[in-house]
Amino acid sequence: MTPYEPYIKDLESLRTSRNFRSVPPDAPAGLMDFSSNDYLGLGADPELQCQFMADTARRMIPLTSSASRLLAGRQREYDHLERLLAQLYGGGRAALLFNSGYHANTGLISALASRPRTMILADKLVHASIIDGIILSKAPFERFVHNSVERLERLLNRHHDSCDAVIVAVESVYSMDGDRAPLADLIRLKERYPRMIIYVDEAHAFGCCGRAGLGLCHDLEEFDKVDVVVGTFGKAAASAGAFAVMAPQLRDYAVNRSRSFIFSTSLPPLNIAWTSFIVERLASMGQRRDALRSLAGRLNAGLKEAGLPAPEHPGHICPLIVGSAERALSLSSALAEEGLKVLPIRTPTVPPGTERLRISLSAAINPSEVDRLVSTLRRMI
Repeated sequence: MTPYEPYIKDLESLRTSRNFRSVPPDAPAGLMDFSSNDYLGLGADPELQCQFMADTARRMIPLTSSASRLLAGRQREYDHLERLLAQLYGGGRAALLFNSGYHANTGLISALASRPRTMILADKLVHASIIDGIILSKAPFERFVHNSVERLERLLNRHHDSCDAVIVAVESVYSMDGDRAPLADLIRLKERYPRMIIYVDEAHAFGCCGRAGLGLCHDLEEFDKVDVVVGTFGKAAASAGAFAVMAPQLRDYAVNRSRSFIFSTSLPPLNIAWTSFIVERLASMGQRRDALRSLAGRLNAGLKEAGLPAPEHPGHICPLIVGSAERALSLSSALAEEGLKVLPIRTPTVPPGTERLRISLSAAINPSEVDRLVSTLRRMI
């Protein structure tokens, strides 16, 4: 038996269960994309890139950082973006940049939970990056029923007094279901359990939700009670990387203890300058956010009218649960033949039995294409 044999058997098992993955080629020209996370359509807008590159000084910004932030000699682009984010979120918070949402969550969770007498309570459906951060921290943890404030409070009542800190980790908009965390209820819980640290991943809300595009937390009346907000630039903001806004003490702690920050070569300064260019304009993009909400309402109403499964509340992420990997793959393939790209989501990304098509909307999509998707699904399902 060769040392590769266990891997080969594992791959065979994945193929048998229809859960084998491979990196796809470029999508064929003309395929309408309902799987992109380009929620505001900024990535599909070449005019923005032309505006950015029209400034000749920007063309000379380095294409590599060549080192981690702690070793890099050039900090100006990073410092500018962090100051901008801190100013936008306010409340005396400080911002810290990471190379991706995965780096942010694994690095922050593992650092903040590394102290003794720290407990983590995570929603059952939080992203894998949060789960990996929990595992890296080696802290005790429990997961509560998705969006169940009652179950969370039971756990808080059980563990709060024996801990110095209890990190409660949720997503504001869940990446596979598109529903929203009960953020106001979490804040009310914190009034009774003051050792709570509220940690919110806004990856799928930043840019496309909230009055200024800063996510759902920023619009809360008691936003000051949210301890850590994580956002990503690779979705609605049409760039790459991620950030966290938090108390300055927590930022200092992350700089000193977050391994994903300490040991990663930073994103290129040119990339960071592009991100700042977009973030500076997010507040003025209300028309795009309105268009995205309108498309979400149109899709939701169309699915319900067609007798197809639809979430209770419309959102820019809409799951169509079909119950098996084979069914998800066959539907996705059939839609592609009709010129519609809707990718299948399978185990382990979602629990077995909840395999689905994940419909993801963008403000760049024409409403007539949403109607075409609904009519095609009605014919197929």
